Amino acid sequence: MDPLSRPSPVEVDHDNNHQEKDQALEELGKASRTRLPVAQPDKVNLNLWSYLKQCIGKELTKITMPVHWNEPLSLLQRITEYMNYSYLLRTAPSLPDPLLRMQQVATFAVSALASNNDRMGKPFNPMLGETYQLEQDDFRIVCEQVCHHPPVSAFHAESKNKEFMFHGAIYPKVKFWGKSIEFQPKGILTVELPLAGEMFTWTNVNCVVHNIIMGTLWMEHTGTMEIVSHSTGLKAVITFKPGGWFSGDSDLHCVEGFIIDKNKNKLAFLYGKWTEFCVLPLLPPYRPC
Repeated sequence: MDPLSRPSPVEVDHDNNHQEKDQALEELGKASRTRLPVAQPDKVNLNLWSYLKQCIGKELTKITMPVHWNEPLSLLQRITEYMNYSYLLRTAPSLPDPLLRMQQVATFAVSALASNNDRMGKPFNPMLGETYQLEQDDFRIVCEQVCHHPPVSAFHAESKNKEFMFHGAIYPKVKFWGKSIEFQPKGILTVELPLAGEMFTWTNVNCVVHNIIMGTLWMEHTGTMEIVSHSTGLKAVITFKPGGWFSGDSDLHCVEGFIIDKNKNKLAFLYGKWTEFCVLPLLPPYRPC
């Protein structure tokens, strides 16, 4: 064929092409993504010490880190993972007793951390004004980066039928301690149950990733979470036990605590693992309504 000659025209069924595209887009909209389009690279400790040796005890949010230590997600996307167990909030207003509603909210607060298990990577910092919205059948959540220095991410979620509202702002701090990195999610989280006239607030506990320089990476949540019901005076005090020196420690990922009233009387016990399960038996002589 003469390289300068023009190929013969090909007949195209434009109507059929549009129908196929519309059908493909409709099917794509119904399907949920089950994995990220790009696999996360393996963590490589090589030359990491050259980045971190001058950062011991300092905050890392303003320090450039190797990109392979980041997840292919932004912090705004990670925030929406709080909603994995949103059904706990959606069903809470139908419970007849304030203690039962506190149990439901406390379980939600603990289970919201379950998606962090074995997540060693750091999400990318969002740009100022960046937004992310997730809509599901029963709820919607909108996130926005509202401040750059210091980085502050705000979010608001609500159920379709207004059973709950969940909102807050997160100001993450990251510190390097030589062999570990500590993530401190500063900020207050709030759950409102309009149908029950209740509001709950709490602050998340810290996350620590161990063996940054050498050895097998492992992580844990540590600290005390206090969930306060401002209308009833009930409080859930939950301790996230440290795992000790090794990842195989029997207390790793364990949580335990109590729900107490305004007079500090213990009404219910809470125990379990934030990665697996949570049990909240009532203590005698309390009898729910």
